[in-house]
Amino acid sequence: MNELAEALSPYLRQHAENPVAWRQWSPEALAEAERRDVPLLISIGYSTCHWCHVMAHESFEDATVAAAMNERFVSVKVDREERPDLDAVYMQATMAITGQGGWPMTVFAFPDGTPFFAGTYFPRPHFLRLLEAVHTAWTGQRDELRHQGSAIVEATAGAGPAFADVTVACPLYGPCPPAPPVRTEALDAAAAAVLGAADPVHGGFGSAPKFPTVPALRFLCDHWVRTGDAAALDHVKLSAEHMARGGIYDQLEGGFARYSVDEAWVVPHFEKMLYDNAELLWLYSRLYGEGELFARVADEVAAFVLEHFSTGEGGFAAAFDADTEGVEGLTYAWTHQELVEVLGVEDARWACEAFGIDPERPNFEHGANVLLLPSDPGDGARFAAVRHRLAAARRSRPQPGRDDKVVACWNGLAIAALAEYASRTGHRDSQLAAERAAAALARVHLGQDGRLARASLAGTASEAPGILEDYAAVALGFLRLGGAWTDRAESLLAQVRERFSDGEGGFFDTASDAEELVTRPADVHDGPTASGWALAAAALLEAWQVTGEETYKDDAWRAIARAEPAMGANPRFTAGLHAAAEALVRAQK
Repeated sequence: MNELAEALSPYLRQHAENPVAWRQWSPEALAEAERRDVPLLISIGYSTCHWCHVMAHESFEDATVAAAMNERFVSVKVDREERPDLDAVYMQATMAITGQGGWPMTVFAFPDGTPFFAGTYFPRPHFLRLLEAVHTAWTGQRDELRHQGSAIVEATAGAGPAFADVTVACPLYGPCPPAPPVRTEALDAAAAAVLGAADPVHGGFGSAPKFPTVPALRFLCDHWVRTGDAAALDHVKLSAEHMARGGIYDQLEGGFARYSVDEAWVVPHFEKMLYDNAELLWLYSRLYGEGELFARVADEVAAFVLEHFSTGEGGFAAAFDADTEGVEGLTYAWTHQELVEVLGVEDARWACEAFGIDPERPNFEHGANVLLLPSDPGDGARFAAVRHRLAAARRSRPQPGRDDKVVACWNGLAIAALAEYASRTGHRDSQLAAERAAAALARVHLGQDGRLARASLAGTASEAPGILEDYAAVALGFLRLGGAWTDRAESLLAQVRERFSDGEGGFFDTASDAEELVTRPADVHDGPTASGWALAAAALLEAWQVTGEETYKDDAWRAIARAEPAMGANPRFTAGLHAAAEALVRAQK
């Protein structure tokens, strides 16, 4: 057993029995590499990552691989969900080296953390050869590795987006002009660019693999509210319908998987993340009055979050695994014979029609099927009964593991989404769940000094500090709850202003007194959720509208205007900031 047995992260604990002498990221681990004069081998992943599990089984559980790692490296395991700052820094390096990124991420670095080589998943034979090659280079070509590492750091430090100088138009300690931070013509062009990447057949954006990309859909919603552009709303509704009818949505118990491996949303990557379900709950709540399907899915996702993600401490867990007992889809997929065994021949035949299954042409692996909903069945009562019987049978199967880690940002998003859903439906249980989660964050994650911990497990906070997205999302959730939570939100925004400001109207992702890494990230680009920068702008706008305090609006104005060059260069992946800009333009009218 290595030192990961004492880690807070469930992902790190998964590796506690490895023969690898894993260390957690710490000054002591870096000092050990310096003392032994060996490189760091940094492995970054997360608990519900399928290929992380594969590499662990192939390599990290193997005695031969472990011996090579232990002899020649100090090996450090990092949970990217607990330490997104480390993940961001080394993802930039990995992409600079290989042109692509992903998890598991494998980084070789000097004892001070400077990366000199990186990649993602390596099969065992390749990984063993790589370990030997890195050792040979370390012992015989150290200067070349140092030069390469310096070049990587320099490239990643200079690879960030371009920013505008906004302090002339709006001094840091003065009021901003009434003009919008981004011209409305630019917002219109951005919406057109986002729609230009839209899939007009299946909804969403691009091709396979296809992600929900809620920030872009949110932007189109807000753009429609300002302009009445029917094409924007039509694409949001098209996307929402196809996702709801696809395999990315759990047709039996609700909840969305992380993405679809195909462009038609048929076969999901089965892991279920809190952030996706929070963001999609917001989307379907926003569409609640636009159709019965959207209302039903909003109801089911809210129920799924409350039943399956809730923790004993009152917060919400991080995620469910993609695989069960090492097999993707084991819990969720159905062969035709399994349907017959549960439902009988006649109901199984009817269920195949209802769930879009062709017994002769399975849509998944090993003769199994992912359940779809091509259209609403005419016999609603029969459909409800069939769903109930299949769900009951599925609960008797082995279930995917749950990462019980509570992540501040994702809980903030869930609180905001549940509050939005409750405000539109009057659903009291969702409002109470949002309030319980807020109380859990305040009790466990918020220190007396006002600082926010990134994660917790079973009521114990991690030592990993909150980053910009944590402060912003939790502030946004608190503001949506209103009342006494407004004061706590303002305290979090005070931390954002004091510790995350870049001094020119924008934000860094890490606090000014956080651990110094090889670079300090400042990113305006969205991932599955809006960027921390966009969430900060949204929270500042919400605070202005709740409190009437004009300085919040001015800070949001500067944040949006400072990012305008990056927004114009890549509208689809800065949709979070475009949505904030739309909100500010509407509010100023």
